Amino acid sequence: MREFGIFDVLTMLWAVQWTAALVVIALIFGAPLGLLLAQMRTSSNKVLNLIALCILQIVQGVPLLAMLMFFYFGMPMFLGVQMPALVSVGVVFSIFAAAFLGEIWRGGIQAVHTAQSEAAACLGLTKWQGFRYVVAPQAFKIALPATVGFLVQLIKNTSLASVVGFVELARAGQLASAATFQPLMSYACVAAIYFAICFPLTHWSRSLENKLNGAR
Repeated sequence: MREFGIFDVLTMLWAVQWTAALVVIALIFGAPLGLLLAQMRTSSNKVLNLIALCILQIVQGVPLLAMLMFFYFGMPMFLGVQMPALVSVGVVFSIFAAAFLGEIWRGGIQAVHTAQSEAAACLGLTKWQGFRYVVAPQAFKIALPATVGFLVQLIKNTSLASVVGFVELARAGQLASAATFQPLMSYACVAAIYFAICFPLTHWSRSLENKLNGAR
């Protein structure tokens, strides 16, 4: 046992890179899937709409912690597939991000008046061109504050990756607490680092909301 010191703080700061890596992985793979789900949810095709709705209900109805446990501990048991912690956690957070971003962006798309799509069609644009050049830019402005707000939640939820032994910020705090037997100091530093990351994003989200609402 030793005293809590600067070494522990530096270890936590070093672990922030893995927290950031999880967020980047979730956005790289989750954002395209989220856009696909949003398109399916706003599609006139009832089958695609139902498939997307079922996926969203399952992902949003199952706790993130349970998904992490299943992919890391359950996959080897049921399917005989052993995945590294980074891969398991990356897959789970990508699915999680896709489901919630899909719903956020669906709301943004549906908030754009149908007359915009009709006007695009009158100009001779295809359905895809109308979405890309007319609907999507307006939907992006509407959904941007909520997207940034979800990003804050995603950053904080990466702390759940510690349950499978993945060493990100929260796990580094656990290790420091176990080594120094000073949980209050350890987790206070973890909380301070999370706050330092999330507070600017939260402030940016609120300023975007005010700015874009004012523009409308």
